[in-house]
Amino acid sequence: MTYMKKTLWVFTGTLLGAMLVFGSNVMAEKQAESQVVSLPIEELRAFVEVFDRISSSYVEEIEDEKLLENAISGMLSELDPHSAYLPAEHFEKVEEQTRGEFGGLGMEVGLEDGFVKVIAPIDDTPAQRAGIKAGDLIIKLDDKPVKGMSLTDAVELMRGEPGSKIVLTIMREGEREPFEKELTRAVVKVKSVRQRLLAKDIGYVRISQFQVRTGRDLASAIQELEKENQANLAGLVLDLRNNPGGVLNASVDVSDVFLDEGLIVYTEGRIQNSKMRFEAKKGDLLRGMPIVVLVNEGSASASEIVAGAMQDHGRALIVGRKTFGKGSVQTLLPLNNGAAIKLTTALYYTPSGRSIQADGIKPDIEIDMVKVERIEAGKIGRVNEASLAGHLSNGSKSDGEEVLLVEDESVSLLSDDYELHEALNLLKSMMFISKSASK
Repeated sequence: MTYMKKTLWVFTGTLLGAMLVFGSNVMAEKQAESQVVSLPIEELRAFVEVFDRISSSYVEEIEDEKLLENAISGMLSELDPHSAYLPAEHFEKVEEQTRGEFGGLGMEVGLEDGFVKVIAPIDDTPAQRAGIKAGDLIIKLDDKPVKGMSLTDAVELMRGEPGSKIVLTIMREGEREPFEKELTRAVVKVKSVRQRLLAKDIGYVRISQFQVRTGRDLASAIQELEKENQANLAGLVLDLRNNPGGVLNASVDVSDVFLDEGLIVYTEGRIQNSKMRFEAKKGDLLRGMPIVVLVNEGSASASEIVAGAMQDHGRALIVGRKTFGKGSVQTLLPLNNGAAIKLTTALYYTPSGRSIQADGIKPDIEIDMVKVERIEAGKIGRVNEASLAGHLSNGSKSDGEEVLLVEDESVSLLSDDYELHEALNLLKSMMFISKSASK
């Protein structure tokens, strides 16, 4: 058996477009020839018989090529939620998401019980603006039931011309009935790294997706924060919530920004090319300053690699909720007909040897999903001295007037983003302990 050398791409993101990682030869020709292939003859005869019966007796005529494509698709879809057949026209679009620009709704999805499951919406996209949440099950696309569709077909339906509309029928945990949301497709331009100062000496970096340039963009973001701060940062919150993953090498680059040495991640599979190890290079851009990494149930794949590496090395405090648990590597294998198969070929492991697959990363400190709302004092029925008729004045100009206090970032975060508020408080505590220990 002769195998052509082909370029393959290793994937760690969970879908809506594929994400290029790196190229290598599938395997050497001698390696391939040395393998003994055992074919299940009886099962193949049954396959040919079924193929013939369908081709000759199905109520409508169906092309043989379509039948064979369906057979290949079925073979892959029964393996796991991430293996899939990509027809030639879909394979041509494979690099769109890696470039960070594509047409569609802007969310990472997978299959669960025959339905499309949202892993995470991407920041500043139609899906995120419409309130789509991680864990939502999409059961209909316009008037077409999703049950029975391949993930590739469902993704293709969600894509479309910018400005065109699509209605998603959604089942959400905690909701008794399905509900509909109309979304307008757009050209999705993903900026994977955003940053701002939370307070003096405290930076915040949000990574929404792992793209080829994310590691370099993260380093630039930290430099910009220190320039704005006019001094080195004393602490950082790294936000990986609802980050569905992306390029494996980018997760290594991001981890390497903060690690001085040691293993970041390794992969194990059956073929030699699936056994890889990634080590940190010298140089911690934050010089050992405290870091809090925020994660949740929408943090998957490459996000979990970063969180796992930082946790195992004791470099950061992982805060939030248990991550998605997508610890498998997909390899894109081009076929001679111009199509490709996306095949799960390996599992990845944290430096301490933990497999993330189906388990996820458990945070060091868990933060429940809560919403904090401000209640105005005048609306809760309380009575104070100033509200009594004929009360005595204390002579100050503020008597009877509303006194406004200027809120700092931490206070405003309490209602805007409770999880980030708690992460900031934890980071401040870590900074205080670190400062005290250095005295």
